[in-house]
Amino acid sequence: MDRTGAPSYHSGMIEISETLDARGLLCPLPVLKARKRLQSLPRGAVLQVWADDPAAVIDVPHFCNEAGHGLLSQDERDEMQVYLIRKGG
Repeated sequence: MDRTGAPSYHSGMIEISETLDARGLLCPLPVLKARKRLQSLPRGAVLQVWADDPAAVIDVPHFCNEAGHGLLSQDERDEMQVYLIRKGG
């Protein structure tokens, strides 16, 4: 679990700072909400994003690349996508 009490779907050694549940939201809302959440996090923090919008598989990596954030992983789990984004800066 991360510090919000939400279950973490990543089994590696990465510490997740916060989780954003963007399931049920359609483009561009998952990216807009991720951008807003990342603004409040310190540089180097990791945001876990849950999404089920089919466009997110294109939008999230593009957002990370354009904004200078690191996309640590992109997985499909339980009918959703799970992204780990390290805040750049």
